[in-house]
Amino acid sequence: MSLSKKNPTNQKSWSSLEKLYNQENNLHINDYFKSEKNRLEKFTASFDDLYVDFSKNRISKEAFDLLIELCKETDLKENIDKYFNGSTINETENRSVLHTALRSKNNDSTEISEEVKNTLSKIRTISDEINNGVRVGHSGEKIENVVNIGIGGSHLGPEMVTEALSFYSQGIKPYFISNIDPDYTENLLKSLNPDTTIFIIVSKTFTTIETLENARKVRKWFVKNVNEESIKNHFIAVSNNTEDPKEFGIESKNILSIPEWVGGRFSLWGSVGLIISICIGSKNFDDFLSGAREMDLHFKETPFEKNIPVVLALVSIWYNNFYKCETEAILAYNQFLGKLPDYLQQASMESNGKSIDREGNKVDYQTGTIIWGSTGTNAQHAFFQLMHQGTKLIPADFIAFKEPLFDDIEQHKILTANFLAQTNALLAGNIKSGNEIQKNIDGNKPSNTILINKLTPNNLGSLIAMYESKIFVVGSILNIYSFDQWGVELGKSIAKQILNNGKSKLDESSSKTYDRLQ
Repeated sequence: MSLSKKNPTNQKSWSSLEKLYNQENNLHINDYFKSEKNRLEKFTASFDDLYVDFSKNRISKEAFDLLIELCKETDLKENIDKYFNGSTINETENRSVLHTALRSKNNDSTEISEEVKNTLSKIRTISDEINNGVRVGHSGEKIENVVNIGIGGSHLGPEMVTEALSFYSQGIKPYFISNIDPDYTENLLKSLNPDTTIFIIVSKTFTTIETLENARKVRKWFVKNVNEESIKNHFIAVSNNTEDPKEFGIESKNILSIPEWVGGRFSLWGSVGLIISICIGSKNFDDFLSGAREMDLHFKETPFEKNIPVVLALVSIWYNNFYKCETEAILAYNQFLGKLPDYLQQASMESNGKSIDREGNKVDYQTGTIIWGSTGTNAQHAFFQLMHQGTKLIPADFIAFKEPLFDDIEQHKILTANFLAQTNALLAGNIKSGNEIQKNIDGNKPSNTILINKLTPNNLGSLIAMYESKIFVVGSILNIYSFDQWGVELGKSIAKQILNNGKSKLDESSSKTYDRLQ
């Protein structure tokens, strides 16, 4: 079964939202706090260690109720069921979308469940053997480094998570090679000892040009410094292509599969996340999966009004389509989450950056937003000036943790004080006039507060799954296919043509640039 095909702008609730927006768009968020009884209670939602306050938004209770009605009119509940039950919702590629199955605990004997269990068993075994010193390098030395060679979803997620959970490191140092930049790769290899390093090549087809070129470069370096025979001790492949990795020199037992029903940008929960499990240990990896699984249950079972991914998606649709906001900022007040904006940028923009609806029509409304961000308090000394006094309205997610990982409570208080101050300042502003007009800050700038007890593998799993489900809800309501990426494929195919045929198929401008590059 496919997703329903309903143009959101044709729904009664959308028309009502347009009228209400025209009536309310000049109101201040504080007006809603004054006029709406129990606004804070109605505009907050909780899940385990995670608390979301979306009350500081330019959305009235009436508008929020209409957005909930839009969910119903576009069959969101039915679409969520199809998302989890394996329906072919990625219609353009004729695939199911079941990355959620990678973290589920189904104990049935279906083909999917068996594949998930077998892959997870391999991940645990490899991780435990490396961390316990059972699996060693060709010389018998303990493995100290692991290098992930991949790009896009085969890189961004694992890199983000290993950095975010580096507090839980088991002692193996992670490195990542993604961009096909020879200078970076050569420089990294200079710092590595081949005797104590494991390389993981991640490519679903084992044909991705950037990944394969980097892998061949690493292989050449390894053979030069060790020997070809020892590739079997130091290289692992994550791929559906089992033959090419064997020709590369990788043993069958060191080849982990990527299911066809898992898209790259949502793949860190399975074999693509092998480097995560190695670095934080298999038990912490299990906790990471558990956190995501628990968020999945919240998403499936919670009424829309208190359903965190649904609420965040509705806020996004409201600003994108009615206030015409083009971007959303992700602002984590934890330096370990420095790569979260990059990860969510790909997950969201590659999913919902579409202009054709599920019926094949050109859309006349806004779909995906531009995702960007940084960490607090660094961001406060960079782009917050524009957020406070600039002409752009930028909805933002502020993420903070109640408890620090270490014992420096006093410095953590300074961090959280800044976190609280910024959402308050965006809301309240600081009205000035006359000689002080340059100091005027209007306020009335929106934000979501996402408060988590502590940065743990379990809580990070929940946070990532929350954003994944938000992305799905946005695509579901806006009637687009979130799980293909034909725009990405086009550029890759043209690059191959250039490599094979030179400039013969380039436009005039690109052709002249080609000449200058030669």
